[in-house]
Amino acid sequence: MNFKDRLCAMNCHYRFYELEDFFQSVHKLGMHYVELWSGPMHYYVDARRHDSPEQLKKLCDRYQITIIGICPEQTNPKPNNIAVKQKHRQEEVLNYYRQMIDIACELECRQVLVTSGWCYYSEAVEEAWNRSVVMMKRITDYAKQRNVILALEALQPEESRLVNTIQDIRRYRNEVGSSCLKVCIDFGAMARMGHTPREYFEAFGSDIVHIHFVDGNPTGHLAWGDGSRDLKADLAVLEEYGYPGYLSLETATQRYYEKPWSAEMKTLKSFEE
Repeated sequence: MNFKDRLCAMNCHYRFYELEDFFQSVHKLGMHYVELWSGPMHYYVDARRHDSPEQLKKLCDRYQITIIGICPEQTNPKPNNIAVKQKHRQEEVLNYYRQMIDIACELECRQVLVTSGWCYYSEAVEEAWNRSVVMMKRITDYAKQRNVILALEALQPEESRLVNTIQDIRRYRNEVGSSCLKVCIDFGAMARMGHTPREYFEAFGSDIVHIHFVDGNPTGHLAWGDGSRDLKADLAVLEEYGYPGYLSLETATQRYYEKPWSAEMKTLKSFEE
């Protein structure tokens, strides 16, 4: 399989550049796919409104780019916490994700990245877990109506105490009980918990629909070649299990902010070695 052709750029580390700069850079590098991170400096979405998808369609046409999925802002301190505690905010959070699903439909990409959300350190983890499951059931109900897949990724313990491990993902999906809640392997969260790609594929098989494919030491969300992972060995596992999806380069690390294109260049070079 030619995984290089399925590399997918993300705009997280282009946050000090305009969105068109990102699309232009991706095009110049010969890449064809993008997973759109909904950073407000690029594409604004809140509980009540969102920027027009037409601007995204124009950029895709201008630079021959396909958006394959939406990655909403949702980790602390972002306001869109799926495990949100305040009753008055729960409907707002639901509306936020409904809009994300609608945007995915409008762009014909039909995939939205989700997490479990996070809990307060001063509350019982199980209470936040239960809130998250209830909210995710409501989100998946809407996603199913719109024929959109939700790709669930684990978070690192420093980000959330809810879903960190393969076992957590399995339990969470079982409790939500929706056929449209699939799995995204985030290589950073995977490595942080000592898991391997093989363990993920053994656990979830064809339910793995997306990968945040990054290098690390062992974590760090680095460009390939800037960390210590074995690229060829990781790709061999993906090929062994017949992974058919995209590899998103979520290099969400401050070291790349000034020259974000250097991250994609480093990864592309690593694929050629």
